[in-house]
Amino acid sequence: MAPLVSVITVCLNNSKTIKDCLNSVRVQTYQNIEHIIVDGGSTDGTLKIIDEFRSDHAKVVSEPDFGVYDAMNKGLLLANGDIVCFLNSDDRYVDENVIDAVVTHFAVTGADTVLADVNFFDPRRPHLIVRKYPACRFKPTFLKFGWMPPHPGFFARRKIYDQYGSFDVSYTIAGDFEFIARVFSSDRISYSYLNKAAVSMATGGISTSGLKSKITLNREVMRACKQNGIRTNWLCLMMKYPLKIWDLTFLKPV
Repeated sequence: MAPLVSVITVCLNNSKTIKDCLNSVRVQTYQNIEHIIVDGGSTDGTLKIIDEFRSDHAKVVSEPDFGVYDAMNKGLLLANGDIVCFLNSDDRYVDENVIDAVVTHFAVTGADTVLADVNFFDPRRPHLIVRKYPACRFKPTFLKFGWMPPHPGFFARRKIYDQYGSFDVSYTIAGDFEFIARVFSSDRISYSYLNKAAVSMATGGISTSGLKSKITLNREVMRACKQNGIRTNWLCLMMKYPLKIWDLTFLKPV
């Protein structure tokens, strides 16, 4: 039987972008998908749009939460899939074959996790890709530089969450980094790179908007490394920014 894939989307007042996100899941050629939507109590029409996409494969919960990682944990509790992934409410899959390619890659490689590239687009011009976030560079040793695979391009077998737990809600920005650090600091998890851009992600998210957010992000990354026994320092964390400039300047998005 084809593995069930759980796609989890958390949202709050995203009426301008949620439809593209939901539609990108609906049109996937892979059929065995459950799309779990965790809404934080939207008041802007988001829920009306979500209602248009209700099906036997969708689960929707709408209630206040304690932040994005609390909402993501709610999604994990609802997920029944053999493979679990997260798709942000202002992001979308690049084409209709993404989940099919991911499931095939799991089957061929036998890996515990699959890492795929993510493209960034300008929300003012959604069809303009401005930067590529490559997953191919990732190695667990790069965590000390604050370098993680792009989370929207991170696909994991359910057993990973069963074994390592959910997201730490004490983090406000770097909860996904802390989870990745927790998983890969064990040296017991296999991963494989899928040479494909899986997700188009909007720029301007909380982790990339403004100096204050960057300071908070790096402080939380430092704490996550310490929490998971990864030796780092501020110089190491700053080294990732020249690489991001390289990506912006020289990597051609696909």
